[in-house]
Amino acid sequence: MTIDNYKFAGKKAIVRVDFNVPLDENGKITDDTRIRGALPTLKKILADGGALIIMSHMGKPKGKVNAKFSLSQITDAVAEKLGVAVQFAPDCAKAAEAAAALKPGEVLLLENLRFYPEEEGKPVGIDKEDPAYDEAKKAMKASQKEFAKTLASYADCYVNDAFGTAHRKHASTAVIADYFDADNKMLGYLMEKEVNAVDNVLSNIKRPFTAIMGGSKVSTKIGIIENLMDKVDNLILCGGMTYTFAKAQGGQIGNSICEDDKLQLALDIIAKAKAKGVNLVLGTDCVAADAFANDANTQIVPSNAIPEGWEGLDAGPNTQKAFAEAIKNAKTILWNGPAGVFEFDNFTAGSRAIADAIAEATKNGAFSLIGGGDSVACINKFGMADQVSYISTGGGALLEAIEGKILPGIAAIKG
Repeated sequence: MTIDNYKFAGKKAIVRVDFNVPLDENGKITDDTRIRGALPTLKKILADGGALIIMSHMGKPKGKVNAKFSLSQITDAVAEKLGVAVQFAPDCAKAAEAAAALKPGEVLLLENLRFYPEEEGKPVGIDKEDPAYDEAKKAMKASQKEFAKTLASYADCYVNDAFGTAHRKHASTAVIADYFDADNKMLGYLMEKEVNAVDNVLSNIKRPFTAIMGGSKVSTKIGIIENLMDKVDNLILCGGMTYTFAKAQGGQIGNSICEDDKLQLALDIIAKAKAKGVNLVLGTDCVAADAFANDANTQIVPSNAIPEGWEGLDAGPNTQKAFAEAIKNAKTILWNGPAGVFEFDNFTAGSRAIADAIAEATKNGAFSLIGGGDSVACINKFGMADQVSYISTGGGALLEAIEGKILPGIAAIKG
């Protein structure tokens, strides 16, 4: 079933969205990209005369109620974007009455799903090494099914529009789909767009293909780096992982972030790129600072010759040029992870150089996909969201899709 073919009139639809938005210390939303992303699906259901039950997680409350992660903080913002009043259910597992009372055109937002450990389906308070863990896991899986069944009981149909959590086999993203037949479960518009964007990058590669992988750790990106080796022409590795590569090759990196247990892995990646004919672009110079702070003293030094007491916090001018060169002529571009500590205004130049080059390539006909929380925050900070082809709402989900993994949230609906 597709969302365009479904008749929502007089039906209650329960929609899994990803409203895990960043909040400031006063509970105000600092980036509403994810809420805006879900609006076409939510508005379509209301316009068709359906009633809407919205469910999401926020943060990592680890199966416990935590006011800091309450979705009550975003009810007004959601109502404002939807243009209708939004009722709030303070307990997602005890919302049957509120759901039953919903009339066509009305909206109910459920409290954070992750206040219940059943959502993620992981046993709480027991170590994996504990002999009783397997039994606890089995019991939790049974509880997860019951939890999903409760959520499903609120509605006539299920829509998954949460690409950001599609790689998780959670109660609300995959298990719940078992309680709806094929004619009453579907992907939302955002999900469909995300799936198509990934397909566009992987199945419809126009060359040259440049991938930019940033972030602090090689270890979290190793699966995708290895998968991309068979697909890309240029691979830029930037951000904090620069210094693991620099140290692996015998460089001095001062106080820079480094995964000492991944030095051999870094050398293996360099060798693999060479063997496969991939142009691997690593930082050659950096902006080093004498403290992890926006107002720290800085100097530009080679990435492999950072003085003691200093740490690399951004890509240097030569590195920025090399990045831009590898991006500008590309016809397919994937960007995940910034080139420096972009949250500090004085260390945004590396990420800015990447964004500028992507915008230029996109203008010249390249397909550019930006994904992962930090890259999205970065492009939004620069006010350049309209200068790239597609911005993905999913970090981990996007990476796993590009790694070639089957995403449970999609498989649960598409089979």
